[in-house]
Amino acid sequence: MAGELDGMRVAVLATDGVEQVELDRPWQTLEEAGAEPELVSFGTGTITAYEHIEKGERRTVDVDLGSADPDDYAALVLPGGVINGDFVRADADAVAFVKAFFDAGKPVAAICHAPWVLIEAGVVRGRRMTSWPSLRTDLTNAGATWVDEEVVVDGALVTSRKPDDLDAFGAAIVDVFATSPDEETVDA
Repeated sequence: MAGELDGMRVAVLATDGVEQVELDRPWQTLEEAGAEPELVSFGTGTITAYEHIEKGERRTVDVDLGSADPDDYAALVLPGGVINGDFVRADADAVAFVKAFFDAGKPVAAICHAPWVLIEAGVVRGRRMTSWPSLRTDLTNAGATWVDEEVVVDGALVTSRKPDDLDAFGAAIVDVFATSPDEETVDA
């Protein structure tokens, strides 16, 4: 895995309430593959991660969403968490940021409750996806085909269900990000 994503800048969009393990494990996977993940959030400072419904550790924001440019990144990761997913999908700038990756044909990975943001961005119709089981009806109503699998790859979109699936999710992220049509390093 080392070096497969050398120098690739990857935006990781999250806010307070992000599921800590769903932020930390993909981040570690990206770094081990040579990528340069950056935490993009609503404002500067820190966000509070959660371990399900209990407060977890704080994480430092690298880039304020208001100044983040999707053109500066080769790919996007959307970690889960009920609170995080709901807050991110309710923010018009965050939804536009996410949609820009799809419009540019860049790879996107989303786990757990993060597909709520994809629904809001209008990018799930006709896609085969998975998520936390409670999003099944939401995704189906938005036009996606929902399946109960640990990881699903549909073109440049990687989706996964839950923390138990993080090994498969991480492997799929590296594979898809490394083979995406827009795999060149994006310089800021």
